[in-house]
Amino acid sequence: MTTYKGIQGFTIQNLSADPSNPIEGQVWYNSTSNVWKVEELTAAGAWATGGNLSTARAWVASAGTQTAGLAGGGYDGTTPYYTITEEYNGTSWTSGGNLGSPRYELGGCGIQTAALAFGGRAPSALATNGTEEYDGSTWSPGGNLSLSRLLLPSNCGTQTAGLCIGGNIPPGGNRQTATEEYNGTAWTTGGSLPVAKYGTGAAGTQTAGLSFGGDVSGSPYSNTTEEYDGSTWTTGGNINSPRRHLAGAGIQTAALGFGGEGPSAYTGATEEYNGATWATSPASLSTVRTGLGGAGNTSTALGFGGASPSAYLNATEEWTGAGAAVTKTITVS
Repeated sequence: MTTYKGIQGFTIQNLSADPSNPIEGQVWYNSTSNVWKVEELTAAGAWATGGNLSTARAWVASAGTQTAGLAGGGYDGTTPYYTITEEYNGTSWTSGGNLGSPRYELGGCGIQTAALAFGGRAPSALATNGTEEYDGSTWSPGGNLSLSRLLLPSNCGTQTAGLCIGGNIPPGGNRQTATEEYNGTAWTTGGSLPVAKYGTGAAGTQTAGLSFGGDVSGSPYSNTTEEYDGSTWTTGGNINSPRRHLAGAGIQTAALGFGGEGPSAYTGATEEYNGATWATSPASLSTVRTGLGGAGNTSTALGFGGASPSAYLNATEEWTGAGAAVTKTITVS
């Protein structure tokens, strides 16, 4: 008679806690929760509910990962622009150090303990060139952008190698092609986008960046993608759902784009990029939203905040990509 050990190479264990590194197909009994569990690989990507932000808001600077996310600044339609920062631990958001200056529609990049926030709309000016650096508890001034601008994307680069892409110089729709690169101290001019735009999604690094969607002249809901090699932008594959003010996560050859505002409505649509083409996922955000924050990669991403057609949001959603290992409870029906 074939046994489970004969098939899998190990026996079913009786454990007081789930194993820290289970392998695919492993089954165990959790004696604390009195349930059987199994480790499986996901067949398709999916969004699940995470812990809510303490403060509902949109157009924040975002950075980090699914288990160590960061949201700084933002706006909720009524309250003066926020300085508040919140940190995510994979379950809940807690308060971090406040930004030195209140703003929204700013850009961000890096990780939770070494993040960058730059540009945006401030109470004292239509746009700012200010940069701030976060060490996991405190924001401190960094080098200023050469151009004051807003509606900037997050999640491209690091605190010592950041990328500022496009944006808008108010008043009016003064879309930008300008790219700036940060070296940990100062911003310098990089290669220009082939088309001026703002409100894009972004992913990647300073030498392998990605910009997609956005608002361009004559077509406020763009489907174009641009790839950066550290000096020059070139055209990549078009996203399937034209939109602006979407979030991005991942790297240039494995990116995620989600949410945003399309020609007819806000959307929760999610797309994955493989370095050449975008594929639409069957899973969408459960709450459609624009101006949301994002973090992570194509395996484990985070979407949070933003604005729905009727309200500013504190909702957080967690993405698990196809092929990721997940622990499931075995039920009998």
